[in-house]
Amino acid sequence: MATRTDRAVPTVAAPGNGDDVAIRVVDLRRRFGEFEAVRGVSFDVARGETFGFLGPNGAGKSTTISMLCTLLRPSSGTAAVDGFDVVAQQTEVRRRIGLVFQDTTLDEYLTADENLRFHAELYGVPKAAVGPRLEQVMQMVGLWERRTSLVRTFSGGMKRRLEIARGLLHSPRVLFLDEPTVGLDPQTRSHIWGYIDELRRREAITMFLTTHYMDEAEHCDRIAIIDNGEVVVIDTPEALKASVGRDRVQLQTDDNERAIDLLRERFGLDAAISEGAVTVHVAEGEKFVPRLFAELGIPIRSVSVARPTLDDVFMAYTGRTIRDAEASSGDMLRSSVFIRAGRGR
Repeated sequence: MATRTDRAVPTVAAPGNGDDVAIRVVDLRRRFGEFEAVRGVSFDVARGETFGFLGPNGAGKSTTISMLCTLLRPSSGTAAVDGFDVVAQQTEVRRRIGLVFQDTTLDEYLTADENLRFHAELYGVPKAAVGPRLEQVMQMVGLWERRTSLVRTFSGGMKRRLEIARGLLHSPRVLFLDEPTVGLDPQTRSHIWGYIDELRRREAITMFLTTHYMDEAEHCDRIAIIDNGEVVVIDTPEALKASVGRDRVQLQTDDNERAIDLLRERFGLDAAISEGAVTVHVAEGEKFVPRLFAELGIPIRSVSVARPTLDDVFMAYTGRTIRDAEASSGDMLRSSVFIRAGRGR
C-alpha cells in the first residue's frame, strides 16, 4: 500500500515561541552502540497542552521521554523543558517535572501516605504545604480514604492512580506519563483517563504522554506519530483522521495475494495484507463494495467497511497498522537478542 511518509510534517496548531512553549525539541537523537533508537526528532509542546506520542512498542517513545526527563543523555540535538536545557540544566528541569513510569516505582511496604511524604521530602516541598497538597492530590485520584493502607494491598489501577498523585505532589510545570495505563484492563484504563481528564481541568498543567493505544491518543490536543525512531506526522486527532479522507475496506478471499493484484489491475488501488485481511482505502467505501463483488473476479468470503480511525492514519503514513508494527518490532527484538547471544559464545 502506498504510504505518505514523503509528506512534510504538518505544523497545524503548533505552539508559538517564547513563553508559550513548555517543551522544545530540535533534532534529538539517541544511539545505543550501532543502533539509533531516536533519529532526529523535532517538535514543540505548548503550555497547558496534552501532547501524545503514538507509536508501537520499540518506536522510541520511552527513550525520548527519558531524555526529556534527564534520565538519558542525548547523543546529539537539543531539548528544553520549561525553558531549561535537559543536559546543561538538569537540576532545574527535574524540579519542574513530574514523571509516571511504565512500571511501578512505589514502595509497596509503605502506606500511600508514606510514599507521598517521602516524595515530598525528596523534592523539598515546604512542610507546611505537604499535608494540604497531599490531601488535594489524593482526593483528586480518589484515594484519600485509603491513604493509610499499605500499597501492596492496592490493585494495579489504584497503584497507577497513586503514582499520578505522587507525580503531581510537588506541583510540576510538566507531567510526563509513559504508557500510563499499560497492563491495565479496559475498564480500569477508562477510569484512569477520567482522572487524567479531571487533572487537566483542575491543574492547568502541560502533559506529555506516550501510548500505543489508539483510544488514549484521542484524549490528546495534538499527536505525534512516531515509528522507527522518527516523527512521521504531527497534528490534532481530528485533522489527522481528516487527512486520510478515505474509508477502510477489509476483505477475505480464497486467494488474498491474487486479490491484491486484481485490485491494482482492475481498480488502480494499492492494497496490503493487514491483520490477516486484504486492506484498501477508498472514498465512499459503502458504494465501492457492490463494485468489488461484481468486478473483482474471485470469490469474496467477507468484507467490512470502517470510517477513518487513528489506526488508519498510522497505516496511511507508515504503510502498516500499529499492531503489525509491534509484531515486527517483537521479531526484530528477538532476532537482536539471538544475534547478541550468538556473538557472546
